[in-house]
Amino acid sequence: MDTPEWMRARPRTAIDLRTDRPHAARVYDVLLGGKTNYPADRAQAAAVAERMPSVRIAARVNRAFVMRSARELARAGMRQFLDIGTGIPMEPNLHDTVQRIDPACRVVYVDNDPIVLAHSRALHTSDPRGRTAYIDADASRPETVLGSGEVTATLRLDEPVALFMCLFLHWLPATTDPYEVVGRLLEALAPGSHLVITHLASDITPATVTSVEDTFQGSGSEVHGRDRDQVARFFTGLRLVEPGLVTPQHWRPDDDLAGVGGAPADDAVPVWAGVAVKP
Repeated sequence: MDTPEWMRARPRTAIDLRTDRPHAARVYDVLLGGKTNYPADRAQAAAVAERMPSVRIAARVNRAFVMRSARELARAGMRQFLDIGTGIPMEPNLHDTVQRIDPACRVVYVDNDPIVLAHSRALHTSDPRGRTAYIDADASRPETVLGSGEVTATLRLDEPVALFMCLFLHWLPATTDPYEVVGRLLEALAPGSHLVITHLASDITPATVTSVEDTFQGSGSEVHGRDRDQVARFFTGLRLVEPGLVTPQHWRPDDDLAGVGGAPADDAVPVWAGVAVKP
């Protein structure tokens, strides 16, 4: 059995976990009720909730969409998944969801936060008939993802892959072209691959989202909401599957929203969500 890339690598020394400042993945963990977070993350989550009282519901609705879309794709025959900006593990994880449908599914998780990667490696356990892998890569530089030995060992890029970029693209800095990032990743994937995106919406509750953006800016992070047309641009050249680009609670809803009292109003979840296939 081949030794995974992360086990072959030399141990890192003096990693600065930067727990004194909020990190997007850990703030999201707070909003979902997780425990892998620090005082700075909890303070940031509280500041966001003050400006967007529905943010915890929005986080749960987004996560429900991720699992629901993954389940739909697996039922349709997708067997390979690449999750960019995976976040802190929380059951059920993406691989749990798809391997319940076919244990042979293969999943690669990508993040560049050492705390996320440490927990992923400790807590993500693949069905032995499939495979999961975790890579530390900066997805704003797609070559660091596509060139990873773990990606090429786990996924066959000449066969369809479901590329998940959920609540990720709005975190890219202003100096990075998010459309180029998506385009370069898709270019490497086979026809029949799918792109799954959720993205902070700037046009559903504009004043609220601007206030949230300012809150993160004040803590040293960038977040950039986009309107529906701007989010739709990520799917250029692809075919959006029904129901198209909608708020996540309206994308093929089922009983997974029962825990938040059913589908909330759009202004409670200022997020655009869509799934599209590469011809």
